[in-house]
Amino acid sequence: MSHTILIAEDDKFLAETIAASLQDHGQETRIALNGEYAIEAMDLQQPAILLLDLLMPVVDGHGVLKHYKEKGYTFPVIMLSNLSDDVNKESCKEMGAKDYFIKSDMDEDDLWPIVEKYL
Repeated sequence: MSHTILIAEDDKFLAETIAASLQDHGQETRIALNGEYAIEAMDLQQPAILLLDLLMPVVDGHGVLKHYKEKGYTFPVIMLSNLSDDVNKESCKEMGAKDYFIKSDMDEDDLWPIVEKYL
């Protein structure tokens, strides 16, 4: 079954790589290259999952999570960041993120099992 996954990532190449990997598993994807676009996209159509970068222009991942919490959304949010400190991990989880992964520790084959777990 196909689900729509929103990828909020300001690195266009990485976002497209993630999208291609998920599409290989039969999923539909949408890409938002900054936090403002991510908010607009999830307000327009709630995704099955949001893959969210923490450091993005215009509105960062914390701002997107704040909006997510204020709206009462319940779809899973999975953080993908290069910030590995516990403070960011905990604050994201307190704001509603289900999981937090370090991008530099992953390759594209690692992503599908994580996403599939939350579908």
